[in-house]
Amino acid sequence: MDKYGIHLLTLSHVYSVPQLKQRCTRGVSQRLTVENVVDVLQLAWLCDAPDLYLKCMKQVLAHFKAVEQTEGWKFMQDHDPWVELEILKFIDEAESRKKRTRRHREEQSLYLQLSEAMECLEHIYTEGCTTVAPYDVEPAKKTSPCNKYKTCQGVQLLIKHFALCKRRINGGGCSRCNRMWQLLKLHSSICDQPDSCRVPLCRQFKLKAKQQKMGDDAKWKLLVRKVLSAKAMSSLSLPKRKREEELRETMEDHVLKTFRLL
Repeated sequence: MDKYGIHLLTLSHVYSVPQLKQRCTRGVSQRLTVENVVDVLQLAWLCDAPDLYLKCMKQVLAHFKAVEQTEGWKFMQDHDPWVELEILKFIDEAESRKKRTRRHREEQSLYLQLSEAMECLEHIYTEGCTTVAPYDVEPAKKTSPCNKYKTCQGVQLLIKHFALCKRRINGGGCSRCNRMWQLLKLHSSICDQPDSCRVPLCRQFKLKAKQQKMGDDAKWKLLVRKVLSAKAMSSLSLPKRKREEELRETMEDHVLKTFRLL
């Protein structure tokens, strides 16, 4: 296969021997190098071997700088520009997919943070936390940050700023206060129990939305849907995380017990 793999692949295609062609395709794909990948790519196209063709494309993508310096690439540029165009299109599409995936992950991360911030608001205004609590609950006044939510400390600081901000009281614009308004409004859009909800302005935002028909805002509706979707996905993954934590705790306990016995 090392010496005649390419020749056998060509013959198996010409004489329609599918089993031999399949074996040759696997064998040649395992022996791809930077030096021969362009030649094998052209052969894979001519011999109608899509798996080998795709593997060659991925190899070129992974080592493009090195492949560009090979004799096979230079020969292809002079004699088969169509293949070069296909390679460049494949690379461009791969880069576009990476960008889309990265952007999607960033968006999902943002929606998850917003979803957690919504839960955090309910947690603070219902149970109270380290430095902020409802009027009928004493804050814990712990020096360490809240370990329930990653965003809790930031939300508490935002609430404290919102309560004391002079620019907001005097009617001036404040970006942090505007952020708090947005969080409260988003919570109101998501909350399904406004009558019993203890988060400030929840019911008022609901009524205002009905009066002004703010629900017709397409962008806001999309944001609400995305946050709800992120919340649902987070809740689905929560049991798995809990199981992993419980398993880890069990293993740690077992190790400690074993250590004590020893």
